[in-house]
Amino acid sequence: MSKTFSPRAWAVFLLVVAADVLDLLSTTVTNVAAPTIVRNLGGSWSLAPWLGASYTLAMGSLMIVGGRLGDRFGCRRLFLLGLAGFTLCSLAAALATAPFVLVTARTGQGMFGGLLIPQGFILLMRVVPRESMGTVFGLFGPLIAVSSISGPVVAGLLIEANPFDLSWRSVFLLNVLFGVLMLASGLRAIPHFDGDASVRIRPGAALTLMAGLGLLLAGLIDGGTSGWTTRAITGTVTGAVALAAFGWQQARTRRPLLERSLFSNRGFMAGLVFGALFFSTVTGTMYVTTLYLQQRLGLSPLIAALVTAPVSVGIIATSFTVRSRIVSHGRSVVSIGVLLFALGVSGMTIVIGAVGHPVPLIAVPLFAAGLGMGCCFGAVFAVALGGVNSAQAGSASGVLNAVQQIVNAAGSAIVSTVYLAAVTPSVPSSGVLPCLFLTLAITVACAMSIPLLPRRGAHVH
Repeated sequence: MSKTFSPRAWAVFLLVVAADVLDLLSTTVTNVAAPTIVRNLGGSWSLAPWLGASYTLAMGSLMIVGGRLGDRFGCRRLFLLGLAGFTLCSLAAALATAPFVLVTARTGQGMFGGLLIPQGFILLMRVVPRESMGTVFGLFGPLIAVSSISGPVVAGLLIEANPFDLSWRSVFLLNVLFGVLMLASGLRAIPHFDGDASVRIRPGAALTLMAGLGLLLAGLIDGGTSGWTTRAITGTVTGAVALAAFGWQQARTRRPLLERSLFSNRGFMAGLVFGALFFSTVTGTMYVTTLYLQQRLGLSPLIAALVTAPVSVGIIATSFTVRSRIVSHGRSVVSIGVLLFALGVSGMTIVIGAVGHPVPLIAVPLFAAGLGMGCCFGAVFAVALGGVNSAQAGSASGVLNAVQQIVNAAGSAIVSTVYLAAVTPSVPSSGVLPCLFLTLAITVACAMSIPLLPRRGAHVH
């Protein structure tokens, strides 16, 4: 780390990572806690998928607008506002006594998260020295990986321990504790940055974008969890049409909501395309693996989380190894990552297809897949943000985070559709194997997009 990396820059970096960890915990927690929540609140099982979907819908819909609001009113102000709102909504979720109240609180978490998360990259680009950005991106992988291990495991442990008879509520109260501590630290550590009064956000364009993303995500999630009914198809198609109308309008207006110059930036667009493909297939792989372990092999959520822990161990290992090479060997790092991920998924396919109950053996290919993820995670964002200037920062951060939320939802929806269509009760591997073949096909598409990336990872200015 550069000697010019000040204590304040370290504090801001840790706050940004902590915000991403809060987002990750809030995204994954209901995967573990949903059955307990449904039983406790007395709702129907149709409630379970929407405990996570309500959060993802709200966040994905507000991400891009959240980035532009940071440009307009100042990234510090929006970061703290988003964090405060997220914390209050976490408290509301912990106190919820009815399914509707909990889903509403989860929606609020997502909305304030859509204001909070896009400010992270803007803050880092303003307080971290240019020569230290490669290290910063390299550290993101292992720190997020640790949270991906600990999140579901901690949720499972809290539910089993049932402290003070709080059960699942203790998971959301943990968010409240972290939120309060982060607010106290952020008020002291984050320097003040003036907003740009020249940035104009047109309400019509913003609402069209949010409605389009919201309907698209709702349709994808509904189709993946409840089947592709008329409702799911209508939501998906209407959302796509709204986004097309938004794109047509933005191409002609003199004051676009998103910086048009971003989309002529080859490094940003190549990283965006690759990231969309890679994150969707990663999410799909982990989702179908969890389904297989819990639904087909009968493992508990806690044990399933421990079985998939080698993925995060692999991410940690390669993230630390490649972080110093992200800037100088960007495309090579990504290429190695895709190869390792493909080998891991191929190994999973072989082991699951050949062994009836492959829990011990599956750890090796899961570790290999994690090694590939660790190579790609930091490198892709570093390349995508390489040529982004301060005027483009809010749009770039919002686009990257929104696309990641959208492809996460799309990946899970597509995989769950394939899984449910292919599953046969008498054959444990019947649902998972077609999904892994689909994952390999998407990974091939990722590999084909690599030549679009710069040969070297670009510096962040």
